[in-house]
Formats: sequence, C-alpha cells, structure tokens
Amino acid sequence: MTKNLTKLWAGGMRRLLGIQSRAARDALQGARAVHSPKPQAIWRAAQAAAEQAAERFVPRKAAQTRTGAPLRESRVGPRAAAWAAGEWRRAQHIVPANAQHAGRTIPYGLYLPPVRSTAGMPLVVMLHGCKQSMDSFAEGTRMNLLADRRGFAVVYPEQTERAHPHQCWHWYDSRDVAGGGEAAAVVSLVDALVNAHRFDRSRVYVAGLSAGAALAMLLAVRSPGRFAAIALHSGPAFGEARSGVSALDVMRRGVHQDPVTLVDGALGERIHPGMPAIVVQGEADSVVAPVNAEQLAVQLLRLNGLADARGVRQGVMSHEAFKDGYREQDYELGGASVVRLCRVADLDHAWSGGDDAVPFHSSTGPDASALIWEFFEPHRREAVEEYYDDELTQQAS
Repeated sequence: MTKNLTKLWAGGMRRLLGIQSRAARDALQGARAVHSPKPQAIWRAAQAAAEQAAERFVPRKAAQTRTGAPLRESRVGPRAAAWAAGEWRRAQHIVPANAQHAGRTIPYGLYLPPVRSTAGMPLVVMLHGCKQSMDSFAEGTRMNLLADRRGFAVVYPEQTERAHPHQCWHWYDSRDVAGGGEAAAVVSLVDALVNAHRFDRSRVYVAGLSAGAALAMLLAVRSPGRFAAIALHSGPAFGEARSGVSALDVMRRGVHQDPVTLVDGALGERIHPGMPAIVVQGEADSVVAPVNAEQLAVQLLRLNGLADARGVRQGVMSHEAFKDGYREQDYELGGASVVRLCRVADLDHAWSGGDDAVPFHSSTGPDASALIWEFFEPHRREAVEEYYDDELTQQAS
C-alpha cells in the first residue's frame, strides 16, 4: 500500500512539475515575443506563471467560504488534482439487523461541498469496482471537484477486503450474506445520511463502475423508490449470473437468455415505477464485453416501460449523435431522455475521462462524471415511497 501511495504521489508531482514547466516556457516565449530587454524580467514573469499554474491544483489555506470562514482543506488522495474545497469525512455505518437482514457495518466516505447548509442538497452515491477503494474512486473520477461546482454531496460506500479479497461487490449473489445484504446496507446508509443532513430525498442518485455498476442495477430493481436515476459504467448485464464463474461468463459474453425475460423474472408480479438511466461503455473493453451495455440498455428500457419482449414500444423516440470520441444514443419519451447509452471509442475497462494515473480510470473519452451529472440533474423521484430491499411498489389498489 505504501509503495502504491508513493508511486501515485510521485506521479502527481511529476505532472505538477510538468504543468509548471509548460507555464514557465509559455511565459518565457510570451516575454520574448514582446522583446523584453531584461532577462531577469523574463524569468520573473515565467516564475509567476508557474506559481499561478500550481495554485490551480493546490488549494490555498487562506481560501474562504461565502460566510467568510476559512475552508477546511480536504484531500481525497495523494495527487494534487484530487484536492477539493469542501469537507471529506470517513466513517462507518452500522446496519441494524431485522427480520430480512443480519446486522453489518459498511465503511464510507462522504464529501460535502463548501456551502452553508446541506438541506435540500442532491446526493450522488458512488459504487466503486473491484480492486478499488473510496479514496481511489473519488480521486480517479474527480466527482468531488464536480460536486464543488454543481452543489451536490457525494457518498462512497466501500467494500472491505474481509468481505471480498479484491473488494468486489457480490452483485451476482442476491443472498443476505452477499449481494442482497450489500444492497440493503447501501439503502440503509442512504436513509441515514438523508435524515442526518436533510438531503433532498427526491434527488438521490446512484452511479457505479463495473461490479459497482452491477450493484447499482440491483438497487434499481430492488429499491427504485430510493433513487431518481442511475448510471452504469462498464457494467455487466443483469439477472443471469448466480456465481463467480457465471459472473465471469456474463462479463465476457453477455447474457445468453433474453434480457427482457431476465428483468421480468426478477420483478415477478410486482410493478416497477421506472428508473431513468445512463449507460457508459468502452468499445475496447477487454473485461466487460460491450454487448453487456446493449443488453443493459434493453433491460432499462423494460424497467421504464419503454420496451417489451417484442422490442421498443411505439411512441419512444430514439436519437443517435456522434460526438468527440463517443456515440450517444437517447431513448426519449415526451421529449425527455429516459435511457441514454454512451459508447466510447478506444476505451478499455476504465472510467472515461478520468485521472489515468489511478488504476481503472482513463483520460480517453469524455468526462464520464460530467456526463452522468448532466443526465442526473433534471430527474426527480416525485413520489418517494418506502421501499425496502426487494419490496418494490405495492400492487395498485
């Protein structure tokens, strides 16, 4: 662990020095362009430019909030780019036992942007993938920096090495001792944080990468009343995997059964209220085959009542746009995007547009964090029901 942190810190310093050098070089060239007669003046200008570049990445201790109080510095990782202006808290949430679930403890990191009050603030739940932690996921996605600009809180539940040696969520095992209990723990954590900080219950969102995306999909099926929208990045299709071996098979080849049939089987006779979703997938992913994203999109269309066993229903508009390095396909109803699929060219199994010095994050492609928040922001869960675990909507009376 120490070696990895040292490596990450050294990489951050190299990048920062590179930024400083480029700034100094640009300032030097600018000074020459105006024919400055004094070399010392040129050097002073270059040094000032380098210092300004460095300050963009390292926060000043003298920075203040809108109320005039000094900001508390918050470091979510060893690299300068991971600094943010708000508050980073680590804690453990104790999930009480009940008739359905045994008690358990889930570690988490909570990021609060520098605002006067959290009352009415949106909350984004970030579920990391295998071989990741709350710190590396916060650092690689840079979601906290976006939270500063857009005014939402972020929580990072963390899988422990005791629960899984690679810190993978057990998304393929719905038993209470595995994925079912993990999903219930996330729901319990969200409820506790919403109550404690008075976050907006109608604007709680969940996003995940790989195994985290699979757990997010399980939450979307089991606890739809808690979340206004979900984001699935490089996630496997839902419903077929039942063990570690079959999970690997789904990741490599997608599901063999009809994706709609798998969703219908999970729902049974229960009514689902719908779950707006964005799916992001690298087209060069060698861990989770891109076919999984196509199948997830079909399953999400089904959850939202926009598709059935025969395909997409009438009245659902589909628009595809080719953007810089990726394709975006929207399925709209009433002029609003309900399911969005983003296929990122040349991206392997990594968070698109992230910090590529952190494993499983890549500078290739658009900024996935920004894409996800752009999709999340207009969605609300208007009528928040009390759903617990696999208790979905009550049957219409």
